[in-house]
Amino acid sequence: MDQAVNATQLATPGSTLSLWGLFLEADIVVKLVILGLLAASVWVWAIIFEKYTVIRRANRQGHAFEDRFWSGGSLEDLYEQEGQKPDNPMAAVFGAAMGEWRRTARIAGTDIGHTAVKERVDRAMTVTIQREMERMERWLIFLASVGSTAPFIGLFGTVWGIMHSFSAIAAMHNTNLAVVAPGIAEALFATAIGLVAAIPAVLAYNKIGTDLSRFAARLEGFGNEFSAILSRQTEERA
Repeated sequence: MDQAVNATQLATPGSTLSLWGLFLEADIVVKLVILGLLAASVWVWAIIFEKYTVIRRANRQGHAFEDRFWSGGSLEDLYEQEGQKPDNPMAAVFGAAMGEWRRTARIAGTDIGHTAVKERVDRAMTVTIQREMERMERWLIFLASVGSTAPFIGLFGTVWGIMHSFSAIAAMHNTNLAVVAPGIAEALFATAIGLVAAIPAVLAYNKIGTDLSRFAARLEGFGNEFSAILSRQTEERA
Protein backbone atom coordinates (compact mmCIF):
# COMPACT_ATOMS: atom_id res chain seq x y z
CA MET A 1 0.00 0.00 0.00
CA ASP A 2 2.87 2.37 0.87
CA GLN A 3 4.52 1.59 -2.43
CA ALA A 4 1.34 2.45 -4.30
CA VAL A 5 1.10 5.76 -2.43
CA ASN A 6 4.74 6.57 -3.19
CA ALA A 7 4.25 5.72 -6.85
CA THR A 8 1.24 8.00 -7.04
CA GLN A 9 3.15 10.87 -5.46
CA LEU A 10 6.15 10.41 -7.76
CA ALA A 11 3.92 10.51 -10.79
CA THR A 12 2.21 13.75 -9.81
CA PRO A 13 3.41 16.36 -12.35
CA GLY A 14 2.79 19.33 -10.13
CA SER A 15 4.90 18.03 -7.24
CA THR A 16 7.82 16.14 -8.74
CA LEU A 17 7.92 16.34 -12.53
CA SER A 18 8.11 20.12 -12.65
CA LEU A 19 11.60 21.58 -13.05
CA TRP A 20 11.65 22.89 -9.49
CA GLY A 21 10.25 19.63 -8.21
CA LEU A 22 12.90 17.64 -10.07
CA PHE A 23 15.60 19.80 -8.52
CA LEU A 24 14.21 19.45 -5.00
CA GLU A 25 13.90 15.67 -5.29
CA ALA A 26 17.36 15.22 -6.79
CA ASP A 27 20.33 13.77 -4.92
CA ILE A 28 22.70 16.25 -3.25
CA VAL A 29 25.44 15.50 -5.80
CA VAL A 30 23.03 16.15 -8.69
CA LYS A 31 21.91 19.37 -7.03
CA LEU A 32 25.49 20.58 -6.77
CA VAL A 33 26.08 19.72 -10.43
CA ILE A 34 22.94 21.62 -11.49
CA LEU A 35 23.79 24.66 -9.37
CA GLY A 36 27.33 24.73 -10.73
CA LEU A 37 26.12 24.51 -14.31
CA LEU A 38 23.52 27.22 -13.74
CA ALA A 39 26.20 29.50 -12.28
CA ALA A 40 28.45 28.76 -15.29
CA SER A 41 25.57 29.53 -17.65
CA VAL A 42 24.93 32.90 -16.00
CA TRP A 43 28.64 33.74 -16.21
CA VAL A 44 28.72 32.68 -19.87
CA TRP A 45 25.92 35.11 -20.72
CA ALA A 46 27.66 37.87 -18.76
CA ILE A 47 30.83 37.30 -20.79
CA ILE A 48 28.86 37.23 -24.05
CA PHE A 49 27.25 40.58 -23.25
CA GLU A 50 30.57 42.11 -22.15
CA LYS A 51 32.43 40.94 -25.26
CA TYR A 52 29.64 42.09 -27.55
CA THR A 53 29.82 45.54 -25.95
CA VAL A 54 33.63 45.70 -26.08
CA ILE A 55 33.91 44.63 -29.71
CA ARG A 56 31.14 46.92 -30.84
CA ARG A 57 32.68 49.89 -29.01
CA ALA A 58 36.18 49.10 -30.34
CA ASN A 59 34.92 48.98 -33.93
CA ARG A 60 32.98 52.20 -33.52
CA GLN A 61 35.91 54.03 -31.94
CA GLY A 62 38.26 52.55 -34.53
CA HIS A 63 36.15 53.92 -37.39
CA ALA A 64 36.07 57.35 -35.75
CA PHE A 65 39.83 57.36 -35.17
CA GLU A 66 40.58 56.28 -38.74
CA ASP A 67 38.41 59.14 -40.02
CA ARG A 68 40.48 61.60 -37.98
CA PHE A 69 43.73 59.91 -39.00
CA TRP A 70 42.99 60.09 -42.72
CA SER A 71 41.45 63.56 -42.57
CA GLY A 72 44.77 65.12 -43.60
CA GLY A 73 45.49 66.78 -40.25
CA SER A 74 48.82 66.89 -38.48
CA LEU A 75 49.96 63.58 -37.01
CA GLU A 76 51.72 65.49 -34.27
CA ASP A 77 48.48 67.18 -33.23
CA LEU A 78 46.62 63.87 -33.36
CA TYR A 79 49.28 62.31 -31.16
CA GLU A 80 49.00 65.12 -28.63
CA GLN A 81 45.21 64.79 -28.56
CA GLU A 82 44.76 61.01 -28.55
CA GLY A 83 48.05 59.18 -28.88
CA GLN A 84 49.43 59.92 -25.43
CA LYS A 85 46.32 58.75 -23.56
CA PRO A 86 44.53 56.42 -25.99
CA ASP A 87 40.99 55.29 -25.20
CA ASN A 88 40.75 52.60 -27.88
CA PRO A 89 43.06 49.92 -29.34
CA MET A 90 43.68 51.66 -32.64
CA ALA A 91 44.68 54.90 -30.95
CA ALA A 92 46.97 52.84 -28.68
CA VAL A 93 48.72 51.36 -31.72
CA PHE A 94 49.12 54.82 -33.21
CA GLY A 95 50.39 56.24 -29.95
CA ALA A 96 52.94 53.47 -29.46
CA ALA A 97 54.37 53.88 -32.96
CA MET A 98 54.35 57.66 -32.91
CA GLY A 99 55.89 57.79 -29.46
CA GLU A 100 58.72 55.47 -30.46
CA TRP A 101 59.33 57.43 -33.65
CA ARG A 102 59.44 60.75 -31.78
CA ARG A 103 61.78 59.43 -29.09
CA THR A 104 64.12 58.12 -31.77
CA ALA A 105 64.03 61.43 -33.64
CA ARG A 106 65.10 63.30 -30.49
CA ILE A 107 68.17 61.13 -29.94
CA ALA A 108 71.20 63.16 -30.95
CA GLY A 109 73.17 61.69 -33.78
CA THR A 110 70.59 59.01 -34.65
CA ASP A 111 69.89 58.39 -38.29
CA ILE A 112 66.10 58.31 -38.21
CA GLY A 113 65.99 56.82 -41.67
CA HIS A 114 67.90 53.74 -40.59
CA THR A 115 66.25 50.35 -40.89
CA ALA A 116 66.68 49.72 -37.16
CA VAL A 117 64.35 52.62 -36.39
CA LYS A 118 61.60 51.14 -38.54
CA GLU A 119 62.08 47.82 -36.82
CA ARG A 120 61.68 49.45 -33.39
CA VAL A 121 58.51 51.21 -34.51
CA ASP A 122 57.10 47.99 -35.95
CA ARG A 123 58.02 46.14 -32.77
CA ALA A 124 56.27 48.76 -30.65
CA MET A 125 53.09 48.38 -32.71
CA THR A 126 53.28 44.59 -32.62
CA VAL A 127 53.62 44.53 -28.83
CA THR A 128 50.75 47.00 -28.47
CA ILE A 129 48.49 44.95 -30.75
CA GLN A 130 49.26 41.81 -28.77
CA ARG A 131 48.56 43.56 -25.47
CA GLU A 132 45.28 45.04 -26.69
CA MET A 133 44.10 41.74 -28.14
CA GLU A 134 45.00 39.88 -24.96
CA ARG A 135 42.87 42.35 -23.04
CA MET A 136 39.94 41.92 -25.42
CA GLU A 137 40.28 38.12 -25.43
CA ARG A 138 40.09 37.90 -21.63
CA TRP A 139 37.61 35.24 -20.41
CA LEU A 140 37.37 33.58 -23.82
CA ILE A 141 39.09 30.54 -22.34
CA PHE A 142 36.18 30.27 -19.90
CA LEU A 143 33.70 30.06 -22.81
CA ALA A 144 35.80 27.35 -24.42
CA SER A 145 36.07 25.44 -21.14
CA VAL A 146 32.33 25.57 -20.44
CA GLY A 147 31.51 24.59 -24.00
CA SER A 148 33.74 21.53 -23.84
CA THR A 149 33.18 20.36 -20.26
CA ALA A 150 29.59 21.31 -19.36
CA PRO A 151 27.99 18.37 -21.22
CA PHE A 152 30.31 15.94 -19.46
CA ILE A 153 29.64 17.51 -16.06
CA GLY A 154 25.92 17.23 -16.77
CA LEU A 155 26.42 13.63 -17.85
CA PHE A 156 28.22 12.93 -14.59
CA GLY A 157 25.20 14.29 -12.73
CA THR A 158 22.92 12.11 -14.85
CA VAL A 159 24.93 8.95 -14.23
CA TRP A 160 25.07 9.66 -10.52
CA GLY A 161 21.34 10.38 -10.40
CA ILE A 162 20.47 7.20 -12.28
CA MET A 163 22.64 5.15 -9.92
CA HIS A 164 20.88 6.75 -6.96
CA SER A 165 17.48 6.16 -8.54
CA PHE A 166 18.18 2.52 -9.27
CA SER A 167 19.34 2.01 -5.69
CA ALA A 168 16.09 3.53 -4.44
CA ILE A 169 14.04 1.39 -6.85
CA ALA A 170 15.83 -1.74 -5.71
CA ALA A 171 15.10 -0.86 -2.09
CA MET A 172 11.40 -0.35 -2.87
CA HIS A 173 11.16 -3.59 -4.89
CA ASN A 174 8.90 -1.78 -7.33
CA THR A 175 9.63 -1.25 -11.04
CA ASN A 176 6.40 0.56 -11.78
CA LEU A 177 6.90 3.33 -14.37
CA ALA A 178 5.47 5.86 -11.93
CA VAL A 179 8.33 5.00 -9.58
CA VAL A 180 11.09 4.85 -12.20
CA ALA A 181 10.18 7.93 -14.25
CA PRO A 182 10.73 10.70 -11.64
CA GLY A 183 14.20 9.44 -10.72
CA ILE A 184 15.27 9.16 -14.35
CA ALA A 185 13.85 12.61 -15.07
CA GLU A 186 15.82 14.08 -12.16
CA ALA A 187 19.00 12.53 -13.52
CA LEU A 188 18.43 13.70 -17.11
CA PHE A 189 17.74 17.21 -15.83
CA ALA A 190 21.47 17.57 -15.12
CA THR A 191 22.38 16.73 -18.72
CA ALA A 192 19.81 19.23 -19.99
CA ILE A 193 21.31 22.00 -17.85
CA GLY A 194 24.77 21.03 -19.10
CA LEU A 195 23.62 21.49 -22.69
CA VAL A 196 21.94 24.80 -21.80
CA ALA A 197 25.30 26.05 -20.54
CA ALA A 198 27.47 24.51 -23.29
CA ILE A 199 25.58 25.41 -26.48
CA PRO A 200 25.61 29.24 -26.02
CA ALA A 201 29.24 29.04 -24.86
CA VAL A 202 30.36 27.20 -28.01
CA LEU A 203 28.40 29.45 -30.36
CA ALA A 204 29.59 32.61 -28.62
CA TYR A 205 33.20 31.43 -28.55
CA ASN A 206 33.20 30.84 -32.31
CA LYS A 207 31.47 34.15 -33.08
CA ILE A 208 33.55 36.25 -30.70
CA GLY A 209 36.76 34.54 -31.80
CA THR A 210 35.98 35.35 -35.44
CA ASP A 211 35.15 38.99 -34.64
CA LEU A 212 38.35 39.41 -32.63
CA SER A 213 40.44 37.87 -35.42
CA ARG A 214 38.95 40.38 -37.86
CA PHE A 215 39.67 43.25 -35.49
CA ALA A 216 43.25 42.05 -34.98
CA ALA A 217 43.72 41.95 -38.75
CA ARG A 218 42.33 45.46 -38.94
CA LEU A 219 44.84 46.70 -36.34
CA GLU A 220 47.68 45.00 -38.19
CA GLY A 221 46.57 46.57 -41.47
CA PHE A 222 46.45 50.00 -39.85
CA GLY A 223 49.89 49.40 -38.35
CA ASN A 224 51.36 48.48 -41.74
CA GLU A 225 49.89 51.59 -43.36
CA PHE A 226 51.13 53.83 -40.57
CA SER A 227 54.57 52.23 -40.72
CA ALA A 228 54.75 53.09 -44.42
CA ILE A 229 53.78 56.69 -43.67
CA LEU A 230 56.48 57.02 -41.02
CA SER A 231 59.04 55.48 -43.37
CA ARG A 232 58.27 58.11 -46.00
CA GLN A 233 58.53 60.89 -43.43
CA THR A 234 61.87 59.64 -42.14
CA GLU A 235 63.21 59.50 -45.67
CA GLU A 236 62.05 63.08 -46.25
CA ARG A 237 63.81 64.23 -43.08
CA ALA A 238 67.02 62.38 -43.89
